[in-house]
Amino acid sequence: MTTTTGFTSDPGDMKKAFSGFPSGVAALAARVHGDPTVMIVSSFAVGISHHPPMVSFAAQHSSTTWPVLSRAQTIGISVLGEEHSDKARQLASRTKEGRFTGLGTTETASGAIFLEGAPVWLECAVEHNYPAGDHDIIVLRVLAMMTDEDHNPIVWHRQTLKMLGS
Repeated sequence: MTTTTGFTSDPGDMKKAFSGFPSGVAALAARVHGDPTVMIVSSFAVGISHHPPMVSFAAQHSSTTWPVLSRAQTIGISVLGEEHSDKARQLASRTKEGRFTGLGTTETASGAIFLEGAPVWLECAVEHNYPAGDHDIIVLRVLAMMTDEDHNPIVWHRQTLKMLGS
């Protein structure tokens, strides 16, 4: 048995430790008051519930995008695929203009926006919002979905986007 020493509760060490767990990356997007709005999340979780279908993510209290996006009738979730790896930081930019430049999108009648080339699209509506420290846990009800097995997802691991091996 190996003995581990050096346990810590330092926030910087905690953030580094959490980054060691690979997570999926998703773009949440919708047209809000006529403007296309997008937010990138690496805290996206599927399978919260199958009946009814629900997914979740965590939104930082300091986010300036989530308060706007949360007002959308429906939100399009695009699980980021390999072809999005060079555009993820652009989509997550603090500058709202130009986030969609060079990206193909599809928009539903309800205003949900999806990124072309994503392995999974989920059209969702906000179901619940739970406070959790410096974030809120947002639970979304899945209204419709589509998958494309020709595209592979990317993951966020140790503060870097990575492609999955075959």
